[in-house]
Amino acid sequence: MDTWITIAFDSTQQAIYAEMLLEYAEVEIDTYPTPKEITAGCALSIQFPEQFLDKVKYVIMTEKVEIRGIFRKEGTGYIEIK
Repeated sequence: MDTWITIAFDSTQQAIYAEMLLEYAEVEIDTYPTPKEITAGCALSIQFPEQFLDKVKYVIMTEKVEIRGIFRKEGTGYIEIK
């Protein structure tokens, strides 16, 4: 079973922008409601398999996507990863 990573956003506009960029970069993603354990200004988050983490970070950095954070689920909560 793959570990899935979650990106949270402060705006829906940035979530949709990231979705478009990551699909173009051929990253397997799923857009879903932001988990209640993650405080964010946007109700949408994107999750992806951990194997794409470096590629996702590269896209976010080079395209200047504004995010709240990148999180991994651990137990019943989420921890932010760098």
